[in-house]
Amino acid sequence: MKKNSVKNTRINAEVMRELSVAIRDLKDPRISPMVSVTGAEVTPDLQYCKVYISVLGSEESLAKTMAGLKAASGFLRRELAQTVNLRHTPELQFVEDHSIEYGARMDALINKVAKEDAEKHVDTEDDSQEENDSNEEN
Repeated sequence: MKKNSVKNTRINAEVMRELSVAIRDLKDPRISPMVSVTGAEVTPDLQYCKVYISVLGSEESLAKTMAGLKAASGFLRRELAQTVNLRHTPELQFVEDHSIEYGARMDALINKVAKEDAEKHVDTEDDSQEENDSNEEN
């Protein structure tokens, strides 16, 4: 099976969906309630799966959540085996994903620049309006 084949893409999506449900059902206090699975990449031989995890909160919360998920990886693998019909159930490797945090920071910066640009635009309109009014008086 090729890495970017339709079958592999479908398996990645199914694994991601089922792990999201299974992680939500965990009762480990270390795992943050604001955890989300942002991606899953199953190797073509179905032996390993990188699961990308994003946590809304502090770095400490992320570290605790990653420790909790690592401890629960056997349980999650068993749940995955029961819900997804694969020849081999992949070994789960959890990876921190900062893309949501990065996106929020970029969005804030874009909004800040847009606001500053709008303020400059209003100021230049006011200046040009005053110049037009003074030219009309002369």
